[in-house]
Amino acid sequence: MTVIGSPRERSPLPSAFWALWVCQLVNRLGSFVQPFLVLYLTQERHLSAGTAGAVAAAVGAGSVVSQLVGGWLSDRIGRRRTMLIGFLGTAAALILLGSARSLETIAVAAFVVGLMGDLFRPAVQATVADLLQPRERVRAYGLLFWAINLGFSVSTVSAGVLASIGYNLLFWINASTSVVAAVVIWRMVPETRPVLDEGASRRALLPVVLRDTTFLLMILLQIGYATIYFQGYSTLPLAMAADGLPSSTYGLVIALNGVVIVVVQPFVNRRLAALDRPKLLAGSMLVVGLGFGVGAAVDSWWGYGLSVVVWTVGEIGFAAVIGAVFADLAPVDLRGGYMGLAGSMSFGLGSVIGPLLGTNTLEHAGATTVWLGCAALGVVLFVGQLALAPALHARAAANAAAQDAVPTP
Repeated sequence: MTVIGSPRERSPLPSAFWALWVCQLVNRLGSFVQPFLVLYLTQERHLSAGTAGAVAAAVGAGSVVSQLVGGWLSDRIGRRRTMLIGFLGTAAALILLGSARSLETIAVAAFVVGLMGDLFRPAVQATVADLLQPRERVRAYGLLFWAINLGFSVSTVSAGVLASIGYNLLFWINASTSVVAAVVIWRMVPETRPVLDEGASRRALLPVVLRDTTFLLMILLQIGYATIYFQGYSTLPLAMAADGLPSSTYGLVIALNGVVIVVVQPFVNRRLAALDRPKLLAGSMLVVGLGFGVGAAVDSWWGYGLSVVVWTVGEIGFAAVIGAVFADLAPVDLRGGYMGLAGSMSFGLGSVIGPLLGTNTLEHAGATTVWLGCAALGVVLFVGQLALAPALHARAAANAAAQDAVPTP
């Protein structure tokens, strides 16, 4: 069995990576506004629930565009500048959103919050790929995933306390953490964008992507995965309510997702880095599908809790390796664009398709059909990902050789 990135000799991760890790943690520790945005809009701005939902959707729309723009910018103007624009732009947009009074200004500010908020993601992923050899990337992406979940777990608890003091405090602290992240980038993270040969120009992203069958198939598989994953935040609470369980129980059950990630991820990250990446990805998607499939046989809080724990185990494997797989797949000169397109297409479309498909299936065919459908889709994704593994191995080897030949600043 070919193992991509087998870590026989493990070197310390560079200080620039740990600066990125700190940025991820700080950014998530201060992520107060989005979870409480609808409550803020209805209670402080006295908007209707439907209007508040539309404003929240504007944030989501901005996020979908954000990763595309962030990937393009990171290849054109550099990773460091893109991250600085994203963090400082987020801070400004949050302050504008917190002070906006008219509905039009609120909607525009919400879209800009989404647009600025995810600019840094493809730039961070591309920087990690620039800094590290392929064998170290799974470890690095796993550590970033853990930092995100640790920070978000703390922020969701502390945000409730801060909101009781005043919603304006959420906006200012959230903005302040974005500024802190920008300062860390400015002081500690160098530009890592590969330098092109003299006289060479950067290729346009879209023509390359449209000819890249392997990448397009990967996107299709990841849309399928995201379709399953977002059932946890759309169909699951409805199914639990239909079984007579209160919304507070759903809150406790879904909280298991963050708890398991924070507790388990540090202990398995090193082991995951030693496994074959495409095969680990395939197995992880299968576990997520089967984990949701458990819902077909349960109707109690502990049964749904078991389902969440199982699919969270699969999510840990998926999240640790997916960034490294796309980094292996991306051409060196288009790494940021590939990362941005992968994020926006996979989870952007999945976040739309998943809730629509799941909730409509629940309404017309029942919860059992939804959960068995998730399990069946997980099997399909497993088979498809395994079939794609040889092409991913070949591309990883070719791009590793190309990276060795391209200088960085």
